[in-house]
Amino acid sequence: MTTATFTTNQDSGTSNKLFYIDNIKILLTILVILHHIFIAYNSSEGWYYCEKTNIEGARIPMTILISINQSFFMGFFFLLSAYFTDASYDRKGAAKFIKDRIIRLGIPLLFYSFILSPFLSYLVNYFAKEEHITFLQYLSGYNDYETGVTWFIAALLLFALIYAAMKSLFKIKYKSSLAVPKTSSILLFAVLLGIISFAVRIVFPVGWVLKPIGFQFGHFPQYIALFIIGLIAKKNNWFDKLTERTGKQLTLSAWLCLLFFPLFFIIKEKLNMPVSWYCGGFHWQSLLYAVWEQWIGLSILTALLVKGKRKWNTSSTLLCKLSRSSFAVYIFHPLAIVAFTLALRNWEVDSAIKLLIAAPLAILGSFLFGSMLVLIPGVKKII
Repeated sequence: MTTATFTTNQDSGTSNKLFYIDNIKILLTILVILHHIFIAYNSSEGWYYCEKTNIEGARIPMTILISINQSFFMGFFFLLSAYFTDASYDRKGAAKFIKDRIIRLGIPLLFYSFILSPFLSYLVNYFAKEEHITFLQYLSGYNDYETGVTWFIAALLLFALIYAAMKSLFKIKYKSSLAVPKTSSILLFAVLLGIISFAVRIVFPVGWVLKPIGFQFGHFPQYIALFIIGLIAKKNNWFDKLTERTGKQLTLSAWLCLLFFPLFFIIKEKLNMPVSWYCGGFHWQSLLYAVWEQWIGLSILTALLVKGKRKWNTSSTLLCKLSRSSFAVYIFHPLAIVAFTLALRNWEVDSAIKLLIAAPLAILGSFLFGSMLVLIPGVKKII
């Protein structure tokens, strides 16, 4: 298994009935690419190279898509990671499990932090800022080493090591007779998770980053909760037991939450408040947003599981290749985004127009490059 998230059937010993999880993984990886390219064209910071659009009609939908993505897509990765963690640990044993995680997660983490991320910054420095120096010259004055997008890999490695330590020190047993949660239970959990997120964000608002590791503690209540739920879900076979009725109810729930989103703009304008009040601090707006975020996030996540099980539980040669390359795509997609956004930098149109060209090219380029990387001997054993 490449990681507990990015490959599933290959490492879990499960049957091909889990094709839909591989297909969801492909979808989530595409959303990661879109998320970051939306940030690049909708913000003046937060990415290696940014060109903020001047079209208000483009900024609003991009902001909505970024917010919705953030509500569920990384939490979904942690859920799927945990779903296959226990089986991997039991099959490999503690020592081999830890060694495997350190190699398959630690090496990509170090590579990205100390080689790829500085190289991406160098490309921006060379082409956008037009400081024409060599990469080695650039590195001689570079001191901004961070995990970038591989913060997720660092968190996954940390969670795996904590899990292995807990399993080794204590006899942890998960009940295998817990009923699959109903819609009401899932939404109640979302509300409680929103309240906990609000409390954490009083001290660590969204946007606050623990450098150089890159953790945003404001989102971690969901990540931790969904990792734990993933462990429990596997033991109780919750994915297979989720009903179509639950999927329909939570699909409706997600749409209703989406219709609520314009109220955030209205509240901001009517109260003349800073956007940062939604991100954290002791503000009722932060509580409202945190609960909304968890409500829509868990609704989408669960609805996708149900829909995937019913409609996407199939495979093909292409889907297998896309799934196999997903981890490589996750690591290297910033290279594709930076390359295409820099290539379009001198095109004298608004960034929103550039987005329409750069987004599909970044997705295609990321998967093509990832597919080639996993064919390289040695590399394919890690990613």
